[in-house]
Amino acid sequence: MNSKTIQTKDYLNPRTEAEKKLAGTLPNASLYSAEDLLHELQVHQIELEMQNEELQRALAALDVAHHRYLDLYEFAPVGYLTLSSNGEIIEINLTATTMLNVDRNDLLNHQFSNYIAPQNADNWYKKFRSMLAQKTTATNLELMLKRGDSEFYARLDCLVVINDKIPTLRITLTDITEKKRIEEELRIAAVAFDAQEGIMITNADKVVFRINKAFTDITGYSAEELIGHHPPLFKSVRHHENFYNEIWECVNSNGFWEGEIWDRRKDGEIYPQWLTITAVKDDKKTTTHYVYLHNDISSLKASEEVIKQLAFYDPLTSLPNRRLLLDRLQQALAASARSEKYGALLFIDLDNFKSLNDDLGHDMGDVLLEQVAQRLVACVREGDTVSRQGGDEFVIMMEELSEHPEEAAAKAKTIGEKILTSLNQSYQLLHREYQNTPSIGITLFIDHLHTINALMKRADIAMYEAKSAGRNTLRFYDQRMQEAVTARAALEKDLRCALEKKEFELYFQRQECTDGSTVGAEVLLRWNHPERGLILPAQFIPLAEEIGLIIPIGLWVLSSTCAQLKLWKKHKKTRKLRLAVNISARQFHQTNFNQQLCTLLKKNTISADRLILEFTESLVFQNFNDNIDSTLVKMQKLKAIGVSFSMDDFGTGYSSLYYLAKLPFDQLKIDQSFVSNIGLKSTDTTIVQTIIGMTINLGMNIIAEGVETQDQRKFLELHGCQTYQGNLLGRPMPLLEFERSLNLN
Repeated sequence: MNSKTIQTKDYLNPRTEAEKKLAGTLPNASLYSAEDLLHELQVHQIELEMQNEELQRALAALDVAHHRYLDLYEFAPVGYLTLSSNGEIIEINLTATTMLNVDRNDLLNHQFSNYIAPQNADNWYKKFRSMLAQKTTATNLELMLKRGDSEFYARLDCLVVINDKIPTLRITLTDITEKKRIEEELRIAAVAFDAQEGIMITNADKVVFRINKAFTDITGYSAEELIGHHPPLFKSVRHHENFYNEIWECVNSNGFWEGEIWDRRKDGEIYPQWLTITAVKDDKKTTTHYVYLHNDISSLKASEEVIKQLAFYDPLTSLPNRRLLLDRLQQALAASARSEKYGALLFIDLDNFKSLNDDLGHDMGDVLLEQVAQRLVACVREGDTVSRQGGDEFVIMMEELSEHPEEAAAKAKTIGEKILTSLNQSYQLLHREYQNTPSIGITLFIDHLHTINALMKRADIAMYEAKSAGRNTLRFYDQRMQEAVTARAALEKDLRCALEKKEFELYFQRQECTDGSTVGAEVLLRWNHPERGLILPAQFIPLAEEIGLIIPIGLWVLSSTCAQLKLWKKHKKTRKLRLAVNISARQFHQTNFNQQLCTLLKKNTISADRLILEFTESLVFQNFNDNIDSTLVKMQKLKAIGVSFSMDDFGTGYSSLYYLAKLPFDQLKIDQSFVSNIGLKSTDTTIVQTIIGMTINLGMNIIAEGVETQDQRKFLELHGCQTYQGNLLGRPMPLLEFERSLNLN
């Protein structure tokens, strides 16, 4: 062992007394025996071994303490990290790396600010610089930190440490996300507790220990009156005691109950509320508290009534509407199956209601409908349903009339006649007295023999039959009506496609003077149906009028007529012919009718005097009277460019000589019903003579239609009629046949 080694040993192990003695007396070592020296050395060796064991134990303890420190540091419940003065991470424990979800090697010597959420970056920078500059001993702050792709709330407890005048920042990092969540829930709970929903909390014995302000506002009871006491009985008289017993049975078995209940306020007012009772249980499933949520639904119930009124009742008359009627009819069918008694539907439509609206205005129409509703209710039994379907249509449903259909029909008829009598009485519309009549259709029902829609349709069909019978009457449904309506529906369906499929065709019937010359023709419309064959106008024109198709069909007829006149300009036998076209009042009253006609004349470069517009007498005076001035202006504008006007079927309608003289008609056409009776019926013969004389005196031309015999023609010619039309001269023909009759081919 060299001297350096001895010195190291000496430093580590101070000499024992024996060593010192031996060392100090070494020059005189000869005084001691070898045995003494050996003994001293052995003692010394034992002491050294003991000291070495103690040293090993100390080193082991130190190692354990070191590892314990490392464990406490690395796996502490909080994160530890140290930042350099420029913000780099120079030390970090495993907990902190786990919080940030980044490997330690990727964190060391990197800026801590990289892991601050963007919204807190500026705040961190200011705080960091401030702590280093002021050498603040301890500071804490809360920030949002990044954790991979997500973020978390963290509390940073910061301490500035200075070594060799160089500051570092030691940080304790605590994840407070859960704490923040709990705080937020507490805030929400606090806000919820003070919300508009009334809250009362009791213990398991139902002793109140807390209520919120909304509960006081709803019930009128203050916290001082309730806390520490059993709540007062808020019960109303609208529920039986069993109702409350059932509530608590539900709470005890399910831990929960909610429902609508009538309650009583402190001042005694009874009001509707939505009540929720929840049992709060501990870990042992023992109830510790009850939470009552009170919602005053008075305004909601009022709104429900308004909505119900709007959804199921007519706003004008307050009668049930169609939706409620259908619902009640469904129930009535089920009830009739049990009782085996017939019920009845009465479909009521006011006659000429549209005329009232047009003449006096919709306000007056509403007044009439309100009075009709009152009279209908007065005519039926209590329990019968009187409903308004819309417009001027009402439906009455009567139940349990009789087990026998004949007797049920008789009772329904009695009610119907009572309604007819009542609605025929005059109405007082403000300062005006008004008369109105109804048409009533009736159908019986029992069980579910027919669907609701079928029953409504049957009553509707019967009502239209009443209108067809002259109005102001009632009719019962029968199968023949159904067949007629079905056929009409099929015809309507085909008619809507006929124009597009080019199924219409123009026919022409010659018009001659007394000398036998052809002066023109009447244009007649025919429908070449692919299955029904040739259909005459009387079979489809009224339907076209009703469903509004008369306007496009009428425009097609006018357009085709003008196109034909253009073609005939090229032939000397036809260039002077005039064509008479039937125009419906509805078509004529279109605001753009004059413009359409002028456009067609210009497009086909034909003279307007080649065209005669024919109006049916009944349509003229039924539709023109209410707007005579605008009608006159429109006719005068067309007459100014050369268009002529003829009144068709004269003598069959309700003519007014005033309007006949006022409107610029050029021609009257004697209806064939009078012409056919010439020489057979004296009254008709006289009428024909009168019409001819009147027409001549008015300065108009006259033409007789339906001339079938030479005797009829001679009589007409004798009394001054110079133009004729009828099968004697030629039946209505398609274009090619008509042109052949003129020797054009």
